[in-house]
Amino acid sequence: MNLVQGMKYNIRGFWLGVKTPKLLILGLIRLLVVIAITILSIGLIFAYHQEILNLVWAKPESRWLVWLWHLLSWMLSLFLVVLSSLLSYLIAQVFFCVMIMDTMSRITERMVSEQEKAPPKMPFFSWFFYLVKQETPRAIVPVFLSLLILVLGWLTPIGPLVTLVSSLIAAIFLAWDNTDLVPARRLYPFKTRFAYLYKNLLFHLGFGLLFLIPVVSIFFLSFAPIGATLYYMEKHD
Repeated sequence: MNLVQGMKYNIRGFWLGVKTPKLLILGLIRLLVVIAITILSIGLIFAYHQEILNLVWAKPESRWLVWLWHLLSWMLSLFLVVLSSLLSYLIAQVFFCVMIMDTMSRITERMVSEQEKAPPKMPFFSWFFYLVKQETPRAIVPVFLSLLILVLGWLTPIGPLVTLVSSLIAAIFLAWDNTDLVPARRLYPFKTRFAYLYKNLLFHLGFGLLFLIPVVSIFFLSFAPIGATLYYMEKHD
């Protein structure tokens, strides 16, 4: 699986979700939750935009450098939008959407195979906490570490390069958060599931690139379990 195929599966899953009433409703619920939290986080972050910019680089007095300072300001604004989108996604994911993702994946699995390999029977709260537990190695820790490296990188001369690398790493793990839904539901060992990610890094990078586009990212994140499940069912089941 290559980078382009990863992008195609993400787009394909999005359109399938739009055309399927059950998936559309679940995706819209996720979308509304993420939008609400994103608006709040963007408001808070941009309220301190000037203070953050001053920490990175105070406005120079030289007219020859002012244009570069304005360019940095625009880059910082773009970075803050991406940052707020990722943080909003993680907050919504843990507290609201983990069950919705699993349900979307299970509906897609039934659509593809006309049956579902049901997970072991557990009480609702046991299953919920199991799903939340899977988020820790899949998304929460990797994405937070990427964001931390990204923020620290802006304090060094190679900040733009660190930003790019950290964003790509975050995209890979956000993609894995979706492609891992089926194997995690079937209780495959973590070592096996992580090896699957390692063997398909380019696919996951392609799948996750759409998550890095400001505004558009929240739409693709909301329907990502569909394309990821399609991929797993068609290529690995």
